[in-house]
Amino acid sequence: MIPLLRLSGKPWIWSWLAAFIVWFLTIMVTLGASTLGLSQAALTFAAFSVIVGIGQMFVITLGPGNIDLSVPATMTLAGTVALKLMNVENGMILPGLLVVIVIGFVVGLCNYALIKALRIPPIIATLSMSFIVQSAAIWTNRGLRIKPPSVLAEFTTSNTLGAPNVAIVALLISILAWFLLEKTIYGRWISAIGQSMPAARMAGIPVDGTRFVTYLFCAVLASVAGYLLACFSGGAALNMGSEYLLTSIAVVVIGGTAVAGGDSNVPGIWGASLFMFLVVSMLNTYGLGAGIRLIMTGLIIISVIMLAGGRRPGMR
Repeated sequence: MIPLLRLSGKPWIWSWLAAFIVWFLTIMVTLGASTLGLSQAALTFAAFSVIVGIGQMFVITLGPGNIDLSVPATMTLAGTVALKLMNVENGMILPGLLVVIVIGFVVGLCNYALIKALRIPPIIATLSMSFIVQSAAIWTNRGLRIKPPSVLAEFTTSNTLGAPNVAIVALLISILAWFLLEKTIYGRWISAIGQSMPAARMAGIPVDGTRFVTYLFCAVLASVAGYLLACFSGGAALNMGSEYLLTSIAVVVIGGTAVAGGDSNVPGIWGASLFMFLVVSMLNTYGLGAGIRLIMTGLIIISVIMLAGGRRPGMR
């Protein structure tokens, strides 16, 4: 009984519980016919939300006002440029990945340059940057839809021991994120900055350098997600990253990360990402219209946030 009570105090448990309930209800409606397919689809599509959500989580952990709205545009630009560079050639996969990382680095650098040099709020800086990045993606795409290299397309759409490959990649990134947050001084620095930036400065923490690296990390993860999504989808579209603007924020909040900063939650990102996909799948299974699905999705998300928030220590 005591272990269960301790477990209920973990913020991430509620997103996982919500995901399991929605998964179970969907399976019951289909009489178990779609158990394997639904589970694999949930892991596959949740993987992209996990990757961008982790980057957003690091930024939000820095404290109030820190958020990256350039994630969708970065995904689009990275996917577009990578596919054009690789030009369906398997030998160009590694150069394509390197270019994607460089794109993320440049976007992250510009984001923080706007924040620091112009002293404007991160939400405004990253929103402004997103227009520039999206314009670059439009100029690069020019209506063309280039297919990904066959090896990369097969990798992103295949499974290993029953687990989707993109989910395995997301899991590896999650392990790296957990290690950075829990086992390195960098993780302690961003938590301290999120709790109180003035106190962090007084303690000798390199606040500017830490924030700079965090925005770089978020942009690079968005680029990698765009790279994988473009290969999984069979091409890069100009709206491919649009749904991940709110999703990258929602999975952080639903997953139990403190919006006020200073407290992050990697396991919760997975639970929230699975939950977000499964809610849509469940409502589709019930045959509800698009408008009703959106309303119910919003209500369900609010309910989960209230349930999780009501059980967090120190919350009112």
